[in-house]
Order: sequence, then C-alpha cells, then structure tokens
Amino acid sequence: MIHLSKSASKEIRRLQGKSAGQEPRVRLSIAPGGCAGLYYNLGFAGTVEVGDRFYDCEGISVILDAQSLAHVQGMTLDYSEDLMGGGFRFHNPQAINVCSCGNSFSIQENG
Repeated sequence: MIHLSKSASKEIRRLQGKSAGQEPRVRLSIAPGGCAGLYYNLGFAGTVEVGDRFYDCEGISVILDAQSLAHVQGMTLDYSEDLMGGGFRFHNPQAINVCSCGNSFSIQENG
C-alpha cells in the first residue's frame, strides 16, 4: 500500500485541472538508474497494463506495476513548496540510501 498526503493530492488535482484531456489516474513506477541505483517515475497514466495494481489514495487512483510496488510498499508521496521551489517528495521506508535530489534511492537487496 502507498499513501498520498493531502498536499500531494491537492497538487495532483491542480495538475489534472490544468488540462481538460488529462488522464484521471496517476502512475508511479520505479526504474533502474539515477545516482542511487533506482529512480521514481510519476506521471498521468494513459494505459493500464496486465498485472497493474490500483490504489485509491485521497480520491485519486494510483497505478503501480507489481515490480515497482515491491520497492515502494508503505511509501508516502508528499508535496511541498519552499524557497528552492516546489515538488513531490518520496518518503519510502524501504530506501536505505537516497540521492540529494530525493528522486533516486537504493534498497536492501535480499539474498
């Protein structure tokens, strides 16, 4: 399970409202790369794949593929603005190392 903070939900709704044709669902996925080994992809979902998992978070449908879900189980997606700008923040309890930008992380490998 993942969670969205109220501020993240508000920002997602604001972004959805900026474009009349915007997809109503959000896709969160993990890909290899970034400074720490894995990085987050966050965007609006135009397609649904076999095996996707759906979560209703604060009234927003969030889609994850099974492989990505394994890396973000228990994560909270937040949004904040400060003097350096605004952005989504990933609070992932599985991350053992996080890049300074906050978008790249690594996890403990089992085995």
